[in-house]
Amino acid sequence: MTHVIPELDTIDGQLVAGGRSQKPKILVVDDEPDNLDLLYRTFRREFQVFKASSGKDALTVLTAEGEVAVIISDQRMPEMKGTEFLSKTVPQFPNTVRIILTGFTDVEDLVEAINSGQVYKYITKPWDPNELKEVVRRATETYESLRQRTDELTRAQKQAYLLKALVEIPRDVDVLADCLEKIAVVFGETFSTSQCVLEQVSEGQLSELKGQYTASGQTSYAFSGDPLVAEAIASQAIKLFIHNSSAAPHAEFYANKDVGTHLVVPLIAKDTVFFVLCLQWSKDFALSQEDISILYLLSNQLALVLSCLE
Repeated sequence: MTHVIPELDTIDGQLVAGGRSQKPKILVVDDEPDNLDLLYRTFRREFQVFKASSGKDALTVLTAEGEVAVIISDQRMPEMKGTEFLSKTVPQFPNTVRIILTGFTDVEDLVEAINSGQVYKYITKPWDPNELKEVVRRATETYESLRQRTDELTRAQKQAYLLKALVEIPRDVDVLADCLEKIAVVFGETFSTSQCVLEQVSEGQLSELKGQYTASGQTSYAFSGDPLVAEAIASQAIKLFIHNSSAAPHAEFYANKDVGTHLVVPLIAKDTVFFVLCLQWSKDFALSQEDISILYLLSNQLALVLSCLE
């Protein structure tokens, strides 16, 4: 019998403790400093607000900060109109909700932007802070709904892809070491890790037999002597480390290492850990609760596959 004994409740607690601000992120864009400051002051208590004074600067902010829930942009700005800027954000951030502020009747631009799905709503100047707040609150609810549906679809596709790989790789590869390598690569790439290792365990210790994936530009990390791996083997339970989390185990060991998030999944057959799946991310909090759930569900299938190959 193959199985994994999880500590999912504890892990969920670690993710919450290590999480960043739960305030929705919004980006406000206006070339007039007074208007920009007013927008910032209007939303700073309720949202995590980023500012930009032009469409070009706003694109730079998005490159650095990633997806935001809502973008509020002035329409009439030099070099790039608001609708033009917002259209550039659609391919990379399709779920972001976009709002235009305008003091002019740019009917053609606004109609085209709204009809193409680039703009959620336009607000005429001068705007009322309370009314704009309510519009943005509804916009963030729309964003969360869109993001949830997208995440659910992505998780389903990810799980189906990995299950398919676990069936096909052992069938197509004869050598165990090559099989481990291919499995490590597919898990590492699917979960966007900096490193993923699938390593055999013999008498409670890591052996030399393993498959390893290391992302481009990342330094290989040796898992022998890693306390989280030893703990996962001894307890036969999933273990998680998150840098800067108040619940982080072994913080001193990882203090000088480029480890933001580290997950160890023990694979068990006949009540013994015979492989471990180790995943690392160099940036903090790269792992979601949903990803851990997928890994837990797939770990039983992976353990079954490996037990048949040994």
